[in-house]
Amino acid sequence: MIGFFAPWLVYALVLLLQLVLPARHVAGYVRDAAGQPLRYRLNGLLVFAVILGGFSTASQAGWIAWDFFWLHRVEAVIGACTLGLAFTAAIVLTAPPTPDTGLVADLFLGRRANPQFLGARLDAKMSLYLVGAVMLGLNVVSFAAHHVLASGGDASPGIYVYAALFLFFASEYLFFEEVHLYTYDFFAERVGFKLGWGCITFYPFFYCVGLWSAAGQPDPHAPGALAIAAIAVFAAGWMLSRGANLQKFWFKTRRDQRFLFWTPEVVADERHALLCSGFWRVSRHVNYLGEILMAIGLTLALGRPLDPIPWLYPLYYVGLLFPRQADDDRRCARKYGALWTAYCARVRYRIIPGIY
Repeated sequence: MIGFFAPWLVYALVLLLQLVLPARHVAGYVRDAAGQPLRYRLNGLLVFAVILGGFSTASQAGWIAWDFFWLHRVEAVIGACTLGLAFTAAIVLTAPPTPDTGLVADLFLGRRANPQFLGARLDAKMSLYLVGAVMLGLNVVSFAAHHVLASGGDASPGIYVYAALFLFFASEYLFFEEVHLYTYDFFAERVGFKLGWGCITFYPFFYCVGLWSAAGQPDPHAPGALAIAAIAVFAAGWMLSRGANLQKFWFKTRRDQRFLFWTPEVVADERHALLCSGFWRVSRHVNYLGEILMAIGLTLALGRPLDPIPWLYPLYYVGLLFPRQADDDRRCARKYGALWTAYCARVRYRIIPGIY
């Protein structure tokens, strides 16, 4: 039973630390019913560091096994899934139904757009992403530790590379928390099963699917060139994704200022301006391309390119982001009308330049 309740305890600790640790207070992109920007308390990176540091200290002292979350991984998934379903029911069924949709759609997509609690000290979306990132970090450390402990001194270098890249992935996301307040999830999605169960269960346990497959196997003795290629692909993806999101954030908060080397160029009418320079000249969703490349880099880092299980992670991103791109393009076409048509003529490709 300890494995079943382990995610519950981790998530409760995340919420407690989110409330009591120092935080930055910022205004986001989404506005409330009165037209005022929603306010957020951001301290995700500090919470992440405290919990992972505490786990490492406790493991080093022998109070908990380094591979605790590996040893109890199946029970932990069941516990997280149960909690995710309970959260979905609570957050959806206590809100008024969404007009013109049924109960199933409401349960999956949600009814509340940006719920906040305790006087905005807790924002549901930010808290969900934080609990997912922390649990993912614990899983990555613990799964990798199991491989090292079981290897008898012959651990795979790819496991170290994979763990380092994934911890960087989670921590830099939290470092740039404010930037993500300007992304699709915050202004276009509601909180239901997709976001709630997704962050509580899917995000922390599926994203590291490569370690579910590789942590219990011996070193494949992959060539060093493969690790170098994996790091290069990951780095290229990170530059595209992070660069694009930062440029968009910069444009929305400092519209007339240069970002890196680029003066902002726009397609505009009397009401709206759409950015079409720098990263956003490459494709209309170049950040999605970056996320897919990062997932490919992580998969290659394990040194098992013929193992199909780790490839589920980049395939998930393809299945998620291509339909999201189509949905976002339809939303933008409705919102911007002729301006969107002019923008698409300027930025021809949707995700992959020269191909799609």
